[in-house]
Amino acid sequence: MALKEPRVLLAVSSLSAGGSERVISQIANLWAEKGWKIAVLTFAIDQKDQYTLDPRVERVVLDLLWDSANNWQTVRSIIRRSQLLRSAILRFKPDVVVSFLEQVNIRILAALLGTGVPTIVSERTDPREHEVGPGWRLARRVLYPLADIVVVQTDSVAAWARRFLPDRKVQVIPNFVPALPPETSADQRNSNELLAVGRLSRVKGLDLLLRAFAVSGLKGTGGRLTILGEGPERAFLESLAGELGITEAVSLPGIVQDPERWMAQCALFVLPSRYEGFPNALLEAMAMGCAVVAADCPSGPRELVLDGENGLLVPPENIEALAAALKTLMGDAALRRRLGERAVSVRQRFAREAIIERWESLILNCIGAG
Repeated sequence: MALKEPRVLLAVSSLSAGGSERVISQIANLWAEKGWKIAVLTFAIDQKDQYTLDPRVERVVLDLLWDSANNWQTVRSIIRRSQLLRSAILRFKPDVVVSFLEQVNIRILAALLGTGVPTIVSERTDPREHEVGPGWRLARRVLYPLADIVVVQTDSVAAWARRFLPDRKVQVIPNFVPALPPETSADQRNSNELLAVGRLSRVKGLDLLLRAFAVSGLKGTGGRLTILGEGPERAFLESLAGELGITEAVSLPGIVQDPERWMAQCALFVLPSRYEGFPNALLEAMAMGCAVVAADCPSGPRELVLDGENGLLVPPENIEALAAALKTLMGDAALRRRLGERAVSVRQRFAREAIIERWESLILNCIGAG
């Protein structure tokens, strides 16, 4: 018989802007509305929350990300962090802990050694591509087998996980389409506007997009490119736009609260990433009826985009192919309309209720209440 009010602690590094952080906050709020006892634990006290939690969600903020001056201090810091983390988790008395992102997962599993608290950890990017360093890689191989369940987002990453985990411990649960306004038709869109959304970092391939936009010649026909997001490559991207002679056609407004409003207005959404996990921005853009071009990178875009059916896929890190796809779509309103109309089917394929139900079943089975 299911527990009336499961106690679930969700752990993530922060609630700053990001796909994992957004998913955690949405799941926490949905479960709080159902009457579940929910806590969200984060690791940094100096990072402001980008996402709002339901007042019924308990917020636990720890200061765990301090630096160490030498190897001895590093060892002492690891022990101290584990003690603080273990104490905070046990105070909440969770029936299960659900952790997102590899370093958080590793810290959680280490802190809970010997406690018997059921633990579900989730990989949110592609570990075959995402470099975490030899120490973290070793820790993952040692500690992930101690988790009750390891959740990944795509079948290709599941194959990676099954190389060192039993099949029963690996579960594939993709992201879901969040609550969004109705999709927008092609007639309501700005025919000159291209949009990308993502952290301004190398992995997102935004430098490739700037080069492809310049090569495409779309600036000369009135095309404009907007990139939403913030990150360490802002100065580099602004400088690159200048070098390419496209500064006046490129806008980087930073983080916005309502990216779906921008998705509702653009003619074309572009995901040029070098690799992904399961791209929230691409999923939401398709749900809003955008025609999309995505790099066929590991992993995620292929799970969403059927090339030529509901969007276009191009080889990753191929500037010429990306430029050609941009030029083709921006010059063909009928094709954009057809792809955008078909893209909306992701609302059914990745419906929030169905994906959340999979998480709930996993949790209840994990704590023996299913």
